[in-house]
Amino acid sequence: MAEPILSLLENASAAREAYFDSGHKSAFRLFNGFSEGCPKLGVDIYAATAVLYNHAERPEQGLPLVLAAQVFLQEHYPWLRAGIVKTRNSPSAEEKRGKLLFGETPDRKVQEHGVWYALDLCMNRDASLYLDTRNLRQWLIQQMRGKSVLNTFAYTGSLGVAACAGGATRVMQIDLNRSFLNLAKTSYTLNGFPIQKADIIVGDFWAQVNLLKRAGERFDCVLVDPPFFSTTTKGTLDLNTDSARLINKVRPLINNGGRLVTINNALYVSGREYLERLEALCADGYLKIAEMLPVPEDFTGFAETIHGTPITDPKPFNHSTKIAVLEVRRKGG
Repeated sequence: MAEPILSLLENASAAREAYFDSGHKSAFRLFNGFSEGCPKLGVDIYAATAVLYNHAERPEQGLPLVLAAQVFLQEHYPWLRAGIVKTRNSPSAEEKRGKLLFGETPDRKVQEHGVWYALDLCMNRDASLYLDTRNLRQWLIQQMRGKSVLNTFAYTGSLGVAACAGGATRVMQIDLNRSFLNLAKTSYTLNGFPIQKADIIVGDFWAQVNLLKRAGERFDCVLVDPPFFSTTTKGTLDLNTDSARLINKVRPLINNGGRLVTINNALYVSGREYLERLEALCADGYLKIAEMLPVPEDFTGFAETIHGTPITDPKPFNHSTKIAVLEVRRKGG
């Protein structure tokens, strides 16, 4: 079992040679097992910490792959100071969040496009910074100068932090989890950004959007990056079916000529199907698809490393994480 995975890791690492920075401050996906030949394993690099994902339905089946990858990583990258393994299907909540595999202290921050993002790699099942939205963070840095931004389903606030770095005049972050937003505050501090406590809101999306509407709030850009599925006392969300409902929910909060950034990461929603949903919403002339942002190649895999075909065809997007920027026109201008 070790030899095939070592070969796959060799190829994946060679394809990502340009992603290794000399200071070991960046974050990227080193191996996407789902597209690169081994669905039971994934490997991300966060500064000098490796995060390994055991995706096997029966965790013991993925353990030999994890151990082989550990040997590979420590031999090829002796500068790694720590390794964490997240066991997706473990009955243990601690193992799902991540346990130390080697080393001592995992990294607590990474730098991307000149911006620092705080990390807590074992805070939850995810690694506290989504690597598939790196290009969106760069877009926000480039596009949000002088703009007001609402980041819904903010998680650890990285999209809002990027907007701050781009010179946004106001950034409101909303998430149901206080711990996630506390990490956003740490990112603000790392970059010297002022923390406006009134604009970092712990609350339910549905309730908070209603409050903002009643208050007459408007923003130049609204970001909607929800989890695949969630349910609260205020509402249930399923990205297989609810993307249009989410978009219509936030439309009244956007200024004329503003942007609505919508992200759908539902694996079983094809790119064509999602595009058709967006085009249907644009039929009344008050929304227009301005652009579609690709997921970075390190996350998708490269032409020379990809094996097989995805479960659903993401085209015209390049990954099941489908990112679209919509231009909003309001009645009466």
